[in-house]
Amino acid sequence: MNATTSQTTATPMLEIRNIKQDYHVPQGLFKPEKVVHAVKGVSFKLDAGKTLAIVGESGCGKSTLARILTFIDPPTAGELLIEGKTVDTRPGHLTAEMRRKVQIVFQNPYGSLNPRQKVGDVLGEPLAINTDLSSAERRDRARDMLKKVGLAPEHYNRYPHMFSGGQRQRIAIARALMMNPKLLVLDEPVSALDLSIQAQVLNLLADLQEEFNLTYVFISHDLSVVRYIADEVMVMYYGEAVEYGTREEVFADPKHEYTRTLFAATPRADVESIRARLARKQAGAGA
Repeated sequence: MNATTSQTTATPMLEIRNIKQDYHVPQGLFKPEKVVHAVKGVSFKLDAGKTLAIVGESGCGKSTLARILTFIDPPTAGELLIEGKTVDTRPGHLTAEMRRKVQIVFQNPYGSLNPRQKVGDVLGEPLAINTDLSSAERRDRARDMLKKVGLAPEHYNRYPHMFSGGQRQRIAIARALMMNPKLLVLDEPVSALDLSIQAQVLNLLADLQEEFNLTYVFISHDLSVVRYIADEVMVMYYGEAVEYGTREEVFADPKHEYTRTLFAATPRADVESIRARLARKQAGAGA
């Protein structure tokens, strides 16, 4: 099943056409390689300033697709377009301009941050590599970004281990925004966080999207956690897009049996549900 948005006159920020990703797995001596079809011909369009949530269980191909969208892995087949321009993701062919347009935020913020670097160096590094800004300009830009993600300028000289999980994810988001990207791929960005912190980070992402007109691809294994942030939802199952639609369409009337199974198995985790569960937990503790 190929997913496409409603027809618009504007050029989509992101478009993929029949993307496939195969992996060749050795099977041992005298045995032919096994071909694993991780992504099987997925297509969609996403307009600027909108959020597409890609949902599915582990192994469905959503993180593989995230690596393709962020140019980490070139696809086996298919076409990837940013603002209507075909992107050549083969090693040595990707331009610096295109790299700046797309950034990724991973699930584990501590694992994606260098523990030996101060936060200021973590944020300033992309600017040092890709721009001619002076050290003072890079420092000012980093401190401004810390404030935008809800941290303080004095955090500039601290190390990642000195922060909570939620704060580290804010730092990871700040680093992704340092090059002023247009598209942010968020790979399970809140799944490692406590419920109350999840709500805070989701609110932060919504505020940043509005301020910078960012386009999000939000990867999640949990259908309900994207209810708060997604405009459109695509459900993946064994490498295929089995359902696609607006948030309202998918949540009100899921068509595919697998989507209905996900709804039945997943507790609601939108911001209001998180607050309600926290209230019940606190009430129980006080009883």
